[in-house]
Amino acid sequence: MAKPNILLIYTGGTIGMIKDFKTGVLKTFDFKTLLDKIPELQLLECTIKTVSFEKPIDSSNMNPAYWVQTAEIIESNYTKFDGFVVLHGSDTMSYTASALSFMLENLAKPVVFTGSQLPIGDLRTDAKENLITSIQMASLQKDGVPIIKEVCLYFEYKLYRGNRTTKLNAENFKAFASLNYPELAESGVHLKVNHEYLFKPDLKKLLRVHKNLDTNIALVKLFPGVSLAFLRSVLTTPNLKAVVLETYGAGNCTTEAWFISLIKETINKGIYIINVTQCAGGSVMMGHYETSNQLKDMGVISGKDISTEAAISKLMFMLGQNIASKSFKLMYETSLCGEIS
Repeated sequence: MAKPNILLIYTGGTIGMIKDFKTGVLKTFDFKTLLDKIPELQLLECTIKTVSFEKPIDSSNMNPAYWVQTAEIIESNYTKFDGFVVLHGSDTMSYTASALSFMLENLAKPVVFTGSQLPIGDLRTDAKENLITSIQMASLQKDGVPIIKEVCLYFEYKLYRGNRTTKLNAENFKAFASLNYPELAESGVHLKVNHEYLFKPDLKKLLRVHKNLDTNIALVKLFPGVSLAFLRSVLTTPNLKAVVLETYGAGNCTTEAWFISLIKETINKGIYIINVTQCAGGSVMMGHYETSNQLKDMGVISGKDISTEAAISKLMFMLGQNIASKSFKLMYETSLCGEIS
């Protein structure tokens, strides 16, 4: 049986940096010499090809145009490769992994995002383990068919569903967590795959790549003392189409008359409001407490246990599809690719 073909896509980020030991300055790693720099990759039971953004970017500069660029690389190479590993800066990796999960409809192959906290040339780097195991995860097959068929994120011995992840730590090697969904696989002495948690797409459908993303949205985090002037300035932004509202606990908010009135006024303008929790884990349960009951009655959309990163990218995706307003709420509250329970 032929070895799996894996395409390594470098977008930028710490993992692609090496230190010039004469100057101490970090510079971009030339991925054409990947096998020379990391000879361990030759031990993997797969064939590896590489492609890089023409100008690799820091993940702080990541935006939907780069999401589309990444999706197009996968689209144009989809029939030639059995799996894809995307090297990406860790700061916005959860946003990109979430976005790609919606953009790559009917995906039937693994797309594994990874990165590192230290550059690939550092003595104590986490880059080599993350890179090697991500490629191994993307290479897993049974009877010539990929075992993983979704967008994932691998970091520090754990493979997660991409649209369930959040970066929780800027210093630890264990930078990511998936608090509302179990890990898909774990790397120890052996690779342990939790098959029951893997996404199971309809293999009869062909890949569709969605490239229209609408960024006319806002993210508002409630806090004690939030003012009418501030909220009104955000909710009256020209061309605003939707708002992700980070509420307290299980979806609760202030019940002050001015706040409820402003939310109702915004919804009446045709602007969608998505209720997500500020908590790293847990779910919105509108109507469970009196402080969220009015939101439910007004037609605020429940994000349930979706992450903020997935909530934002799902909004951009759905707005880009011109979903009819009468169907929008139902579709948003429905899991499209495993982003909500």
